Amino acid sequence: MALFRRRDEKTPPGDEAPRTIASSLAAPSCNPYLDELAEHYKARLLRETNLERLTSLPSSEMRLAIERLVSQYMSEEKVVIPRNEKELLLTRLINESVGLGPLEPLLNDPEITEISINGHSQVYVERNGRLELTDLKFRDEEHLRHIVDRIVAPLGRRIDESSPMVDARLKDGSRVNAVIPPISLNGTLVSIRKFRKEPYTMDDLMRFGSFNEAMSRFLQAVVEAKMNVLISGGTGSGKTTLLNAVACAIPHYERVITIEDSAELRLAHPNCVGLEARPPNMEGKGEITIRQLVKNSLRMRPDRIIVGEVRGAEAFDMLQAMNTGHEGSLTTVHANSPQDAFNRLEGMVVMAGMDLPSSIIREYIVSALDIIVQVMRLSDGKRKIVSISEVVKTEEKRVEVNEIFRFQRTGIGKRGEVLGYFTATGVVPRSLERLRTFGIEIDESLFAAGEVKRREHLYSV
Repeated sequence: MALFRRRDEKTPPGDEAPRTIASSLAAPSCNPYLDELAEHYKARLLRETNLERLTSLPSSEMRLAIERLVSQYMSEEKVVIPRNEKELLLTRLINESVGLGPLEPLLNDPEITEISINGHSQVYVERNGRLELTDLKFRDEEHLRHIVDRIVAPLGRRIDESSPMVDARLKDGSRVNAVIPPISLNGTLVSIRKFRKEPYTMDDLMRFGSFNEAMSRFLQAVVEAKMNVLISGGTGSGKTTLLNAVACAIPHYERVITIEDSAELRLAHPNCVGLEARPPNMEGKGEITIRQLVKNSLRMRPDRIIVGEVRGAEAFDMLQAMNTGHEGSLTTVHANSPQDAFNRLEGMVVMAGMDLPSSIIREYIVSALDIIVQVMRLSDGKRKIVSISEVVKTEEKRVEVNEIFRFQRTGIGKRGEVLGYFTATGVVPRSLERLRTFGIEIDESLFAAGEVKRREHLYSV
């Protein structure tokens, strides 16, 4: 097939079939002529224009500038294509030249929360907690690797055989992880965790059925009263989302320092500064760990320290901060239950090189933590708080984790949805006295045991 079609040429027989934007974006090979045009004009743009200047323009102005250039090229070469295909061509050129190629429509879809790429020919997305296969494909592995390089290059990172794994972040804050052969056995693997432009609030999460009003009031009260909170849960269970939402209860006159491995938190707080860990450079130097950042944050006059996630030796420094006057700190940990969270913290303290008996380590953890919140992604894809517990030390020096609220499962609905309700356990938290000293009054009836009878709290979403 000829690359260019002149104005006086007729459309070849059998080439009249309409081409949709979705199908062409998903499978470029189904329209070879448009593919060739896109590659040709992309090469001209790279060769004849200043792409750095183009990309610095606002998106609307950038599209107009590229449209003018492409129209000029097409006029010079006497190329004529239908208007809908020209729109598709422009979109493809912008995505390929200054964007992230076929990923752009997925990144711009607000309903998609996660993108999983299993090699160049298989792309899954998560909507409403469920994964679904898309018809999007990359041309080949080289095309997909080019997109990954475009993501990591501005951050000064690399991915190659000597360094086959990389973590990165998109401009909108979305988190990216990529793995390539020989580590990967299925070609280039990419996982993108998207984040909303406007972070979820507690009201949003309550409306989604993640918890009920009583649980929301209690969580916001303990944060306002400067109690130390640990949010525990598995991968993708909503730990960071909940942490970001509940942190809105921090009074605006306090100074907050966030510490993360990859920046995800976006707190609506006037006096909030963020620190982000840094991996080693190509020479293996320059690494800044979470533990170093936690130590440094203590010199920055923090009222609150929020660590996005504790994974190793930094847990000891975080607990030490909680124990030495930095109350009201919040963090998350990968664990499947409050007891599992305790055990993981013990292991992390040992990783810090603390040669202490297990009983002493446990006392150290108990004196630091006040509340453990367990979150879970259920089998229907919905994310819920399944338990809120208070950590207490008895007079006999025993450690107790008293559950205050829980999500009680009752079964599975006809569409596979998890049925159940939120309920108090009947345990009145000892922390109520602390809440009162901060001027926060919560009626003890909020903690009365029994199923919540009001229909709006019987979640079966």
